[in-house]
Amino acid sequence: MGTGKNLKMRTGLEEPLIWSSRSLGTPFSRPRWCSPSRPTLPPAVSCWRCKCLLPSCSLGSVVFDCFEAALGAEVRLWSYTQPRYQKELNLTQQLPDCKGLEVQDSIQSCWALPWLSVSADGDDVHLVLDVSEEQHFGLSLYWNQVQGPTKPWWHSNLTGPRNITLNHTDLFPCLCIQVWPLEPDSVRTSLCPFKEDPRAHRNLWRAARLRLLSPQGWQLNAPCLLLAEATLCWQAPGGGPCLSLVPPLSRENVTVNKTLELPLLNAHPNLCVQVSSWEKLQLQECLWADSLGALKDDMLLLETRGPQDNRSLCALEPSGCTPLLSQASTRAARLGEQLLQDLQSGQCLQLWEDDLRALWACPMDKYVHQRWALVWLACLLLASALFLLFLVKKNQVKGWLRLLKEDLRAGAVARGRATLLVYSAEDSGFERLVGALASALCQLPLRVAVDLWSRRELSAQGPLAWFHAQRRQTLQEGGVVVLLFSPGAVALCHEWLQDGASASAPHGPHDAFAASLSCVLPDFLQGRAPGRYVGAYFEGLLHSEAVPALFRSVPVFSLPSQLPDFLRTLQGPGTLRPGRLGERAKRVSRALQPALDQLLQPPGDPGDPEDGTRVGT
Repeated sequence: MGTGKNLKMRTGLEEPLIWSSRSLGTPFSRPRWCSPSRPTLPPAVSCWRCKCLLPSCSLGSVVFDCFEAALGAEVRLWSYTQPRYQKELNLTQQLPDCKGLEVQDSIQSCWALPWLSVSADGDDVHLVLDVSEEQHFGLSLYWNQVQGPTKPWWHSNLTGPRNITLNHTDLFPCLCIQVWPLEPDSVRTSLCPFKEDPRAHRNLWRAARLRLLSPQGWQLNAPCLLLAEATLCWQAPGGGPCLSLVPPLSRENVTVNKTLELPLLNAHPNLCVQVSSWEKLQLQECLWADSLGALKDDMLLLETRGPQDNRSLCALEPSGCTPLLSQASTRAARLGEQLLQDLQSGQCLQLWEDDLRALWACPMDKYVHQRWALVWLACLLLASALFLLFLVKKNQVKGWLRLLKEDLRAGAVARGRATLLVYSAEDSGFERLVGALASALCQLPLRVAVDLWSRRELSAQGPLAWFHAQRRQTLQEGGVVVLLFSPGAVALCHEWLQDGASASAPHGPHDAFAASLSCVLPDFLQGRAPGRYVGAYFEGLLHSEAVPALFRSVPVFSLPSQLPDFLRTLQGPGTLRPGRLGERAKRVSRALQPALDQLLQPPGDPGDPEDGTRVGT
């Protein structure tokens, strides 16, 4: 008798076996069972006991007890008769591993297997390995593929216990986990917990790709096995759904990572491949778009052949298969005769053919060009008619053009020029005067911006940010910034010109003038102010000599005496006739006078509604 893989027979076993074989004259039968004998050997191996039945029930059986073998290994039993090698029997037995219930309690190496569990926490997945402290083990993540060997993804040697986190985007149905102790001939425990996970199936379809391998060959690449069907469809330019070609072409089961051939005679950029799973479209790719160019405006014709060489033609459209010679209100029906002539003259490309049917792609470019030629001809005729009308009624056309020009000019004037008013908020009386001026300018019309009407935005953004945004918008639109000088504004200008930005007194949270100086002064110092800024002051509150010399590089007007010139500067030259400009100046003056008189009223006057006191800021 001989032994196979790591076989060690008990002493004294060979002689009884040889005697029994000699008396029997026939070889042994296949072993009836093998089980662990007792855990007396090192943890890496186990002591096994196998029982072999003899051919005759009256002769009994032979027991092999005990020999060493690794868990899950294949053991070869070799027996022969005396004289040796006249009759031989070679038997191969698969030993159980730690998964068998009869082994788990008997083999010491099965007691130390790492215990693995999987839990979900939001978008993350946790792998919990419950092993003893300081135990060394190996962990491997791999893709269990049906075709070919497994594909390893991640492997590491770790020390327990350990908690490993996987992102949900890493999950696939075929992702498996294998763990084992770092010992010789250790048993490996495998687990594939994501086979039914919906996130894993979504990730699998996101990772799947359609790839063109040859003019008629294509492949679906994916990490795992997919249960899917593929079919061809026709994608027309301009969007819209891809028109399925089932029938005439049938669906085909897809094998992942295997080259498939399309039953086509010629390729076309409008032919696309659709991959569906459980009647749901998952992937669609026009595989020839890169090699054959953009989609073409071709008409797809289906030819059906009958007995006695009878054939019928229809055009595959979203509404169905439209017969070419029909009264339907579709493009194919309107061009049915032309398409039939193109097919007979060989201008169409044959895509597919079997015994009863065929698919043709007929170009439609020339018919589209003809349509545009008719459109251009109609436009040319219309232009000619208008030119003749202009010659016949020349004077009337000139009058219409003049009226149109005046309407356009009036519309531009009605829109108004952008105007930003900047002033120093000294007291409530001066603010009322500024508000009256802003309201009067809006009636000219002008598009006026002033902080009095934007206190909420001013508080939210701050004076500097608000003024900077308003100034940039006004100047970009070709508008003008109006600086209204007052005693307080002049004092602030002197402070800035003498000490920079170090003002001696704090200013109110809504005082845009103090904040505006940091943007206004550089324009004046660098000579960018003319044409963008205008100055003004109110008579009785300030003299013209009080305005700082730096700001006199732009026009500075005295209000209300110089209102006509002030309004002409704001609205631009040539926008109004002198008579109308004078009328508007009078309206603005009447609007300003009450507020100006009230502000100039001497303190203590009985007519003062505020009892002679001026409310400061």
